[in-house]
Amino acid sequence: LHALRRVLGSRPALSDVQVMNRVKVTTSDLRLAMTEVKPSAMREVAIDVPKVRWSDIGGMEEVKLALKQAVDWPLRHPEAFIRLGITPPRGVLLYGPPGCSKTMIAKALANESQLNFLSIKGPELLSKYVGESERAVREVFRKARTVAPSIIFFDEIDALAVARGSSHAGGVGDRVLAQLLTEMDGIEQLKDVTVLAATNRPDMIDKALMRPGRLDRVIFVPLPDAETRRQIFTLQFRNMPIHPSLHLEDLVTRTERYSGAEITAVCREAALQALQENIAAEHVTDTHFLAALDAVTPRIPQSLLQAYEKYQREHGGARA
Repeated sequence: LHALRRVLGSRPALSDVQVMNRVKVTTSDLRLAMTEVKPSAMREVAIDVPKVRWSDIGGMEEVKLALKQAVDWPLRHPEAFIRLGITPPRGVLLYGPPGCSKTMIAKALANESQLNFLSIKGPELLSKYVGESERAVREVFRKARTVAPSIIFFDEIDALAVARGSSHAGGVGDRVLAQLLTEMDGIEQLKDVTVLAATNRPDMIDKALMRPGRLDRVIFVPLPDAETRRQIFTLQFRNMPIHPSLHLEDLVTRTERYSGAEITAVCREAALQALQENIAAEHVTDTHFLAALDAVTPRIPQSLLQAYEKYQREHGGARA
């Protein structure tokens, strides 16, 4: 139909025979069709993939590279993995303080990879009825295999994969974890399906899930450093009229220990300060940002950051 519309749009006066002779389906027609026709197996779990790109995330270059290695490389260069006799990473765990772009990274991966993306919120699979939670986990992986290559994203996976023996809900947590472990690395092979998980509490996740072959890559996403904060401010300033006298480096210095979400909140609060001062304001100035920094303070305690650093020392994992 795309090919037919293209021919009729360029030469509307052609006869039926001439149209049939001219219509040729091209690769671009097939690509357009694939954007409109979705796999039927994805209808129940289809989500509107946000238009977030890698360029919308400031810094985090090591995290982006690790995700490209786990998702893009096996699809784009399968012969390289075969040549070296290795299997691609099966899963990636992102952990770190709240507000450090873990979920946003998953959104960018869903958009950039153009793969079928199944987003699962940890607690939504749990049910009070015996066997229902395990069936829900099994169904997620069945759909992912059906529409492979695909990505399963578990947000707040600590709610779903809590360490065995620590659950008090009639053993539901232990059974769900057992089902998750067998789905990821059991008798039935998980082919062309990548598992991406995010958590703020890596210490609560069962150790069996963290071994190679399940969550191969464990990546710490720390608070943004100076360069990352500079990039976050630059991205925020794209749509914000900033007064020429504003000193970006001064803001970068003042926002040490701020998370990415808190830096975004600072920019939003500064714009609101400008509107509060004058509803017809055309620029956001240094004064507005100073007031915003007083209103939005870092909320991640030092004790939590030390706990992450201790976990990283004990369990390894790349650092973003």
